[in-house]
Amino acid sequence: MAGEESLAPEQIAVSRDRRLLTLRYADGRSVELTAEMLRVLSPSAEVQGHSPEQRVTVAGKSAVSVADVRPVGHYAVRIVFDDGHDSGLYTWPYLAKLGAEKDALWQAHLAELAAKGLGR
Repeated sequence: MAGEESLAPEQIAVSRDRRLLTLRYADGRSVELTAEMLRVLSPSAEVQGHSPEQRVTVAGKSAVSVADVRPVGHYAVRIVFDDGHDSGLYTWPYLAKLGAEKDALWQAHLAELAAKGLGR
């Protein structure tokens, strides 16, 4: 899919403490996503369910880190977290959405945690 490949970062780097993923793009943009955000917003069926009603609010992941990042073809990466979660495929469009909407998505997650009485 040529459109998805155009969203592909040129470089994906994990910080030394394994808690930040940096995506660098050909146009010079750089996007930083925390391991916690990537984990709680995992595109996996375990988190997202098979419908909006089945989506799970993931709590208690403030200390999670990235154990590994594995390429999946030319369209995605699989992020392995130190808590064992590894079933989400982070496609280029999904990572671009997380980068573009990260503040709003994070605030929505925090509001959801608060509404359910859950902690980070």
